[in-house]
Amino acid sequence: MHTWSKMRSKLENEHLAESLRGHITYFATSFSKAPDHWGRAAILLDGKEVIEGSYCELWSNADLLPKDETLNDRLTRIFPYIDETAVKYGQFDQQCFYNAFGEFDNQSIEKSLESDDLIVRIFAVLDKRVGKRRLLALNETTNEKDEIFRTFLHIRMAAEGMDTKE
Repeated sequence: MHTWSKMRSKLENEHLAESLRGHITYFATSFSKAPDHWGRAAILLDGKEVIEGSYCELWSNADLLPKDETLNDRLTRIFPYIDETAVKYGQFDQQCFYNAFGEFDNQSIEKSLESDDLIVRIFAVLDKRVGKRRLLALNETTNEKDEIFRTFLHIRMAAEGMDTKE
């Protein structure tokens, strides 16, 4: 298992597309005095958080969760992988980044782009191994409901000088 500094270095220096270097940064920390070393994580674009989440958000945003599910049912489904709802409500933490990196770093870019874990897919779409043709194909095939993934897809396309209009 890598340390967070090694994971971050790989994400920002080895994997990140040249057009995004210096613009995208990854952040994760754990609070040593918190129970179970709770923490937070974020992806920043030019110093501004695009997505962020923390263990504490799990509880403070519980009332925002879909009302047809109980909190325990929702949290049980969130932790195996991070989906659009989890990211939208900040219901992920640094451990989710560590798990997503482990999956991303140990599989092909194709599998990462198809992962159930939204964070893995975000890491992948920002990766230098994804070319302009694949970005165009993703832009055409990505579901409108995948709002957060589309945000990162459009960030990458804009950095490559590509038109992000449908």
